[in-house]
Amino acid sequence: MPFILVCSPHAEPRRLVKVGYVISLLYWLGNLYWVFPVTIAGHLAFCIYTAILWPILALCLRYCRIKKIPLFLAAPILIVGIERMQGFFLGGFFWRFLAHSQYANTALIQIADIFGAGGVSFLIAMYNGLLAELIIGQESGARSQGSVIAGPRTPIPVLLAAILVCAAIVAAFVYGRWRTAQSDDCVEPGPVAASLQSNVPQSVKREGKSSDVIFNELLEQSKAAAKAGAELIIWPETMVQAVLDSRVLRLLEQLDSPHQYKIFHEALKEHAKDTAFVLVGAYGGTPEIQEDSIHLTERYNSAFLYTPDGRQSGKQYNKIHLVPFGEVIPLRKTLPWFYKLLMKIEFIPYNFDYSLDYGSEYTIFEMTPFSPAAIQDSRATSHERRVYRFGVIICYEDTVPAIARGFALDKSAARPADKNRQKQVDWLVNISNDGWFVRFAGEQVRPSAELAQHAAVCAFRAVENRVAIVRSVNTGISCIIDSLGRIKDGFLVGTLPDKAMARTATAGWFADRIPVDKRVSFFSKHGEWLDFCCGIGLTLLIIAGLWEKFLKTRKDKNLSGRAAK
Repeated sequence: MPFILVCSPHAEPRRLVKVGYVISLLYWLGNLYWVFPVTIAGHLAFCIYTAILWPILALCLRYCRIKKIPLFLAAPILIVGIERMQGFFLGGFFWRFLAHSQYANTALIQIADIFGAGGVSFLIAMYNGLLAELIIGQESGARSQGSVIAGPRTPIPVLLAAILVCAAIVAAFVYGRWRTAQSDDCVEPGPVAASLQSNVPQSVKREGKSSDVIFNELLEQSKAAAKAGAELIIWPETMVQAVLDSRVLRLLEQLDSPHQYKIFHEALKEHAKDTAFVLVGAYGGTPEIQEDSIHLTERYNSAFLYTPDGRQSGKQYNKIHLVPFGEVIPLRKTLPWFYKLLMKIEFIPYNFDYSLDYGSEYTIFEMTPFSPAAIQDSRATSHERRVYRFGVIICYEDTVPAIARGFALDKSAARPADKNRQKQVDWLVNISNDGWFVRFAGEQVRPSAELAQHAAVCAFRAVENRVAIVRSVNTGISCIIDSLGRIKDGFLVGTLPDKAMARTATAGWFADRIPVDKRVSFFSKHGEWLDFCCGIGLTLLIIAGLWEKFLKTRKDKNLSGRAAK
């Protein structure tokens, strides 16, 4: 609301742009402080770009106030449009939206299964636009005794505007209550999943000397979870510091000497055998023999599934959305001089070419019953006979709405097992390494604000697609988020703190039953339609403003030309 009020028709545009940019830049530099130690270039690049969006928003709001466009409509369209533009740069960074502030407001955020997170941002901006109009209306009313709200002759009276906004808010809460109550009939208990959480800062992991220690600690946690009855055990992203691609492993089999990759692989197979499904984060790649050694022509951040029959699943998921500067250097091939400059001035996390390759397939893993005979056994429970399907989103992929949606909906022909089923997955798994964003204070690991923010953003992917999300995160926050977006406290058994948001900078594990929601959401079918509509509205407003300025400039030139004659 204060931002809207500052964008007054009386504000000088150049000053508004300058002040808006400086304040925006300081805001983002401060709020994304946790990126700076990881990648100076990435931190500065994102903040410099995103700071441009605030002056654009300020000018657009000023234009709307000049044209007497009702702010309770203009503000949400412009703000959601700006948030969508934020998601374009460097592949997208959907962070610190208005909606994310309401992640714990369960009733309100249920509209995300229709509108996406943008719908919640829209509602918040609409309410603040109304408040701004009320204040502006009081000021103008004191001068002109008018009965309207956004200047001397605004087309929509204050009462009608208030009714529309209040109706939208009430409708959102009523819808949220209805969807929440509906869950009792639409959600059923799924398998017991265990989530492991290591507490390894990236500075330790980067050295590579602790790979055995990290692996063995997680293996002990995994065995404890299996003993507690977990049917699916999830390890965090890249905590197995090895290439587990089956093509690489087959080549290593030809070597007589033991290799660390083979040792980890065999240990995982032995652990999973007759125990549980074990999902691990490691590296994939396309191998090539060069001078009697194996080199990777392609490198991936991947997820691998080990099955209770003691094998590695034939499927692997290669991360589709890579983090700029953290996992891939933008323009590395098209602007090699830029890449060399970054390497020289050490603006990137490593001093070697660490860029990964982009995955392209939305891999769906299957979790079949432990005993194949259970499918045919009429005495077996529905849980024992069912084949569960899930997808894996790695790290910041859970912040990108399109990635989770790509997993959620089956766009192909109906599945043979259930012809009426449109959902492709029963739940999603988010494995992440947030060890980049913690620091040492003496011997104690100190977390940053990123850990809680990351979990809050992830909650919206659950609501949008009506799927539970199981998070396994190095340094935290590992948890289960149900299909209503609730970050669940407590668990059946485990060693992590009971309160989910308190699971930062600590190691441990928990096991709990995954809720399976059979509902198919409107958002899964149609995507970010509201965001794109608002983006189009923002673009058209910018074009209209520029065109009007062009015509005015042209008219002034013509008038000055005639005066000269």
